[in-house]
Amino acid sequence: MMYRLSVILVVLASSTVSAQEQWRELFNGKDLSGWEQLNGEAPYRVQDGMIVGETVLRSPNSFLCTVEHFADFILEFETKVEGEMNSGVQFRSHSIPEYRNGRVHGYQLDIDPTDRAWSGGIYDEQRRGWLYPLLEGHKGKNAYRYNEWNKIRIEAIGTSIRTWLNGVPCTRLADDLTAKGFFALQVHSIGTDSSRAGLKVYWKNIRVLTTGLRAARMPDDESIPETNFIPNTLTEWEQKDGWKLLWDGKTTAGWKGAKLNHFPEQGWNIAGGVLRVQSSGGGESRNGGDIITTEKYRDFELIVDFKITEGANSGIKYFVDPELNKGEGSSIGCEYQILDDAKHPDAKLGVDGNRTLGSLYDLIAPRPKRFNGIGQWNRATIVAKGNHVEHWLNGFKLVEYERGTQMWRALVAYSKYRAWQNFGELTEGHILLQDHGDEVSFQSIKLRVLR
Repeated sequence: MMYRLSVILVVLASSTVSAQEQWRELFNGKDLSGWEQLNGEAPYRVQDGMIVGETVLRSPNSFLCTVEHFADFILEFETKVEGEMNSGVQFRSHSIPEYRNGRVHGYQLDIDPTDRAWSGGIYDEQRRGWLYPLLEGHKGKNAYRYNEWNKIRIEAIGTSIRTWLNGVPCTRLADDLTAKGFFALQVHSIGTDSSRAGLKVYWKNIRVLTTGLRAARMPDDESIPETNFIPNTLTEWEQKDGWKLLWDGKTTAGWKGAKLNHFPEQGWNIAGGVLRVQSSGGGESRNGGDIITTEKYRDFELIVDFKITEGANSGIKYFVDPELNKGEGSSIGCEYQILDDAKHPDAKLGVDGNRTLGSLYDLIAPRPKRFNGIGQWNRATIVAKGNHVEHWLNGFKLVEYERGTQMWRALVAYSKYRAWQNFGELTEGHILLQDHGDEVSFQSIKLRVLR
C-alpha cells in the first residue's frame, strides 16, 4: 500500500513539474536575446532582471518585439510605469513594409494609469482603435496599482481574447482579424512634452504558455460583458444576453425598401458578408432608396459596423415611420449621421457641427470622437430606453438626449424637422439604413431588446 501511494505521489509530482515546464520564459533576465526594436527611438535596457524602457522627445511609439511569433497562447508578465505614462503590450502584432511603412499594428493590452482607468482593455494599434475600453461600472477600473507592480494575464485562444489585471477580469473579446504575431513592449510617444521625458516603464517575469491551453484557461466571468467583432455572428454570451442579428450577412431577409413592399432591385448589393449601398451621384434616396427592417422596435440597443468611402454621406435612422414621407427624399426618423466630415459639405451646414459624423442629425452635435478613418470599419451604437437615447462611436459616447421634453421640442422647432408634427416622439419604429447616393458598407447589424 505504501509503495502504491509513493508511486502515485511521484506521478503527481512529475505531472506538476511537467505542467510547470510548459511555461517558457521570454526574457532571460540578462540581455535582450530574442527581442528586436521597431519604430521609435526610446531606449530599452536590462537592469536588475527587468526590461526598462524610457521616454524620449520627438519619437513615435517605440516597440521592443519578440522575434518569434505566437498564435494561441497564455501570456503573463508584471509591469510598472512611472507617473501617468501610458504604455501597453502588443500581441498577435505585425510590422510589414506595405502597411504604413512598417508601423507596428495589432492588438494591444493597454496600461492606462490616468483617471480614465482603462488598464487591461484592448486597443487595436494603427488599425481600428479601441475594441474594449473599460466603461463606467466595470470592475476592472479599480484594479490598477499606481506606481506599483501590476500582474497581467492575456489569454488568446482561437477567436477568444481575455485579460486580467491583478487577478481581476477586464476583457472578454471575440475577434478574428489576426491569428498570429509577435509580442511587443511599448514605450508611448510623448511628442515634445519635456515634462514627461525620461519616464520609465518596467517589465519582468515575462512568460508564455502555448500548450495545454484549454485546461489552463481561467473560468469565464459572465459579469464582464463580451464584445464581438467577428462579422455577422453572435457569440453564445450574446445570444444569452438577448442579441439577435438584424441582417444575416447573406440575404435580404428582414429588410425591405422604405417605400416598397420588397427589397430594392437596384442600388444595394450583398457580397462577402457586406451589405453595400452603391454610389449614384450623391442624391438622397434616388437610386435603390432607403431600406428598413420589416419589424418595429421600441427599447433597444443597436450595433451597426459601417465603412465609408471618401466624401460619403449616409445614416442610420430609428423610430422611423415610412408613412410620413411618401414623396422624394428619405423616410423620417431620428438619424445617427454617417459622414466624411472632411470632404462632404454637409459637415459645415447646420449649427455647430450638428450634421457631422455621429450627430443626431440637424439637432445635436457630437462630443469629440474617435473615427477610424475612411475605408476602415467603425462601430456605431445606438441605445434607446424610453425617451432616453445615446449615440456611441467606437466605444465613445457622442450624444445623449431625452425625447419629448421642452428642450427636445425647442431643438426640433429650429431644425429641418419642424414640419413634422411630434417628430421623434414615436414609441416604436423601424430601423433604417440610408441611401444618400454614396458608397457605404454595413455589416454586423445586431440588436437586443431592452427590458
